[in-house]
Amino acid sequence: MNVDDMLKDALREQADGVGPAPADFADRVLGVRRKRRGRTVVGAAVAAAAVVAGALVVPQIGGGEDVRPAGVTGSADVIAHPRQSPPRDVIAAGGTALASFSTSKEVVFKNGDGQRVRTYGVIDPTTKRYRKTTDWSWLTVAPGLRTAAVLEKKVPAERIGLLDLATNKVTRWIPVEQGVAGLAYSPDGSKLVATTYAKDPDALYKRNKVDYGDGKTMPGADFESSRTGFAVVDVKSGRSDWHEVTENEDTNARQDFAFNSTGTLVHGGVMTGGVPDQYFDLQGRKAAVPANERFVHWFVQAGLSPDGKRVAGDFAGSGKTIAVAVNDARTGKLVDKLPAQQLLAWADDKRLIAWGCDPEKCGGKGEFRNQLLLVTIGSDKVVQLSDFRKASADYPGRWSPEFTTR
Repeated sequence: MNVDDMLKDALREQADGVGPAPADFADRVLGVRRKRRGRTVVGAAVAAAAVVAGALVVPQIGGGEDVRPAGVTGSADVIAHPRQSPPRDVIAAGGTALASFSTSKEVVFKNGDGQRVRTYGVIDPTTKRYRKTTDWSWLTVAPGLRTAAVLEKKVPAERIGLLDLATNKVTRWIPVEQGVAGLAYSPDGSKLVATTYAKDPDALYKRNKVDYGDGKTMPGADFESSRTGFAVVDVKSGRSDWHEVTENEDTNARQDFAFNSTGTLVHGGVMTGGVPDQYFDLQGRKAAVPANERFVHWFVQAGLSPDGKRVAGDFAGSGKTIAVAVNDARTGKLVDKLPAQQLLAWADDKRLIAWGCDPEKCGGKGEFRNQLLLVTIGSDKVVQLSDFRKASADYPGRWSPEFTTR
């Protein structure tokens, strides 16, 4: 199966049963996944997944020596719900929790243009369950799982809301000078980076229609980004400083900024393979890429390990084996190959939360039937954290996770 065929099958699958592809889905498939071909999981990955599938049937698993401080999620090291998808109850591993997840759908207007709208499932710290909400165009959860930063439906927005997750009420609004359409917390939760745009990055246009195959077309995202820069917002005081960024070549319509691992820099990715992400200091000046972040790429969600020594990598499978790489952060040399598709978040310095596909259907169309797994460097151990990703009556589309420190 070539890349074009894989893209066509993926788009058809999205259109037929599990909702529309995200705005940058085609770019991600063609760019990030260009090394992949149809293949299946073999060897240790199959064995480990089979063992887990047969044995891991209890909804909550606690174990290991690293017992977490009792907070929103409780003190169990691993909290898994391998029969839930989308999850109803909290999922966590090590120091990381699934803070929220989202699905998206495309609404088409009478004039043929459209809009991508999101439905969120966000953690309720009182019930330890995910609460459905369609109130916000953007939602991101702060470390500690008690507060979320939100944007109202119409973006670019003129203010940022701080949502108390226990009461589901906005406790404060922070005004911003430039229109905001994306938000991300710093690692310590004290700051937000707000990505600013001249127009809604989730708007869809009939002039950019996307062919999903079998005669199904939908309006598509803009080919040029309207990103104008970013604002660094102090959460406690509400003060913000906006910095203009006009270098938007090789970016998606939505290409948000985020903090680096230390919270001292802001970075944003580019689509061109092999080009380092753009880094800026908090005063908006261009900055050098930190030595241990040279091999961090925006499209690999997990990024740098908590101790700064390893970095989550791209696909590293060969032949009929599917795997992802973990590399040395300073040299880029391979540390290990893990039986998964995509590394999403570090649970600790040796364990990662990842997407993994069904071992029996991990080629072509079936590779998009995946679930959350916990994988470990130097081990074949695989723990199921969720059921296989699918749509539901409440969340009509494939859900995408957001993780944060618990």
